Amino acid sequence: MAIVELVMPKLGESIMEATILKWLKQPGEKVEQDEPVLEIATDKVDSDVPSIADGIIEKIFFEVNDVVPIGAVIATIRTATDETVPASPEQNGRQASSSSNTTSAEPPQAEQQNYDKPANFKVNKFYSPLVMNIASSENVSMSELENIPGTGNEGRVTKKDILEFVEQKKQNNVQRSKIKVHESLEVFEPSKKDDPAINQSPAVYSGNIEIIEMDRMRKLIADHMVRSKHTSPHVTSFSEADVTNLVMWRERIKKDFEKREGVRITFTPLFIEAVVNCIKKYPLINSSVEGDKIIIKKDINIGMATALQGGNLIVPVIRNADQLNLVGLTKQVNVLANNARNNKLRPEDIQNGTFTLTNIGSFGSLMGTPIINQPQVAILAVGAIKKRPVVIETPSGDSIAIRHMMYLSMSYDHRVIDGSLGSTFLTAVARQLENFDPKRAY
Repeated sequence: MAIVELVMPKLGESIMEATILKWLKQPGEKVEQDEPVLEIATDKVDSDVPSIADGIIEKIFFEVNDVVPIGAVIATIRTATDETVPASPEQNGRQASSSSNTTSAEPPQAEQQNYDKPANFKVNKFYSPLVMNIASSENVSMSELENIPGTGNEGRVTKKDILEFVEQKKQNNVQRSKIKVHESLEVFEPSKKDDPAINQSPAVYSGNIEIIEMDRMRKLIADHMVRSKHTSPHVTSFSEADVTNLVMWRERIKKDFEKREGVRITFTPLFIEAVVNCIKKYPLINSSVEGDKIIIKKDINIGMATALQGGNLIVPVIRNADQLNLVGLTKQVNVLANNARNNKLRPEDIQNGTFTLTNIGSFGSLMGTPIINQPQVAILAVGAIKKRPVVIETPSGDSIAIRHMMYLSMSYDHRVIDGSLGSTFLTAVARQLENFDPKRAY
């Protein structure tokens, strides 16, 4: 028999740890290769960790809600074979390793000690690349970093910890600056005991109310939205488009399209197609900001905000959208949307987006002011398509007609995109939709 190690898989370049949501197998239970052993969650997506071999779960080393670093041994599996189980990229990126063959079901004592969590994962002096990058960009010294109390596993400093430290440091610098400027005046500095933010008493609620605790995903979304507002100065521009030709074309071909391609064509791939064409003309829209540098992305990866059954949102990404025709975009939209609603998205499905589209019209909204999906610099919202009487300019004069109209709104990072570029890009998307060829083939 052999003991093989199941480790926390690598879930993306920027993901350094994951939270255990649920163990699907317990010690002593039989497991088959590729059968899910546990459910995990990151700040990006939930997923399963499958077994790397057939055997019996020997031991688990972490409990539900533990935050586990990538590469950590989370369980051992006792196999019935004397052969070592090799690691492979197909096995979820895990670096599986097998212990020496033993005649007992228990591994040697020295190896057993290696599985103990406290001995293996003391990270007092270890900082993730993300934390180190933030420290470097925010001029946080190593001595300051070492004094930050960590809230992660085994006292590890997390991204949230260092961002809170940076924010507090900035506030202290501002306060010291004010004191220096007004040093000739009497400055009142409230002590910590006078600070209402520190000495908040438990909230008291009255009336007929219901208190709902945020679930994990809602907390992550809330944190992501707040950080986006703190990071980017948001500006929102609005436009409207006469999409009558687009609506009529879709209505005419949708049955034949579904019969021929096996998927329904919605408006979303048509909107994405227009966005991609305009990004090619205005590449600065497809960028991000790192310090005082603007990183223009050559790949056009379009994120599409998707509502989940519980009401939360997730943004799966269509990679290299500029290399897909309308049929390809439609199939990608359908696959990603279905996987999102069925909780089958992979971590890589929501990574490396460069621009986001959100279709708020699917919920009946006419327009909105979307929040930028960091580290992108722009997000486009399309509203509901409504029939309205509008003035039509013709060579023989103006007339009033019933047309299918839609509002578009785009929020953008004013550090990079000025009002002229933001409005120009938005208008270009609107004109692209208005000038849709009703005779085109798909």
